[in-house]
Amino acid sequence: MIIIRPIRQADFNSLMTIAEESGHGFTSLPQNEELLRKKIARSESSFAKTVDHPEDEGYLFVMEDITTGEVVGTSAIEAAVGLDDAFYHYHLSKVIHSSRELNVYKAVDILTLCNDYTGATELCTLFLKDNYRKDGNGKLLSKMRFMFMKAHQERFAEKVLAEMRGISDENGDSPFWQWLEEHFFSMDFPTADYLTGIGQKVFIAELMPKYPIYVNLLSKEAQEVIGQVHQKTRPAIELLKSEGFTFNGYVDIFDAGPTVEANASNIRTIQQSSLKRVVITDDYVAADAKPMMVSNNKLVDFRATIATIADATNADEISLSADVAKALLLNEGDSVTVAPL
Repeated sequence: MIIIRPIRQADFNSLMTIAEESGHGFTSLPQNEELLRKKIARSESSFAKTVDHPEDEGYLFVMEDITTGEVVGTSAIEAAVGLDDAFYHYHLSKVIHSSRELNVYKAVDILTLCNDYTGATELCTLFLKDNYRKDGNGKLLSKMRFMFMKAHQERFAEKVLAEMRGISDENGDSPFWQWLEEHFFSMDFPTADYLTGIGQKVFIAELMPKYPIYVNLLSKEAQEVIGQVHQKTRPAIELLKSEGFTFNGYVDIFDAGPTVEANASNIRTIQQSSLKRVVITDDYVAADAKPMMVSNNKLVDFRATIATIADATNADEISLSADVAKALLLNEGDSVTVAPL
């Protein structure tokens, strides 16, 4: 059985392995022992903290195969970005160059450095090992965050964003960054990406061009990747689009990958999830049973999984097996959140 739970210190080795497997461009999990231990400690502190509005909390979850005890994936939520460290993006927009006298009218794309998402909640650190990308595990790992957010609304902002990994090759070279490196920096993309991941962002403000960049002045290769996602990220962005996330012109400052956003109240899983009372039984079998996402509504002891249950759209309760109830730390009569997979 697969479950999602908050990370703990004992998961450090597994997290380091995931950081190594995730490769270049996965900024939120750099291969740095000290930083990863701090991430785990910060997450544990965030789950234990009493909160009435979002601040600098970070909630890091792991997917565990409880049959083997192996940690096979991660996902996370940053409660409010940019409050301590500046949170940079480029915004893609247009300027008009026109002259009635010369009968010239031309719309030109520009990239402007901004901090427009300051205070928003960020979905991040989504990674699942290849051999577990089946049976709805990827959907659960991503979408259970919305169930957690609904159960603890006071901890998160209304604006929710997700940065999508942009185009880079197997060596970590980004066509967009190569142009920036040539004109403004003296470091390669993996180095810049790593420094950002470990929190050393001062160089961005010091070296990034202060004025808007005219897109038509970029190299052809750099222009082509603006707003494009890495091949491995395509399933993730399609899932978020199905949840109601849209692209509004914001891209990553390193690889120009797209950032998508939604209002929490409009996210599909948040709208479709519902509270039910638990009945524990191993005898009940329904003809209309189907896989659903189920989570308890706890904080430090949060758990989520996929369970095959009967349609409970118009019911106040659902039946769960004793094994599922145990995995979710549930007792008879407890409330759970249920949502379509």
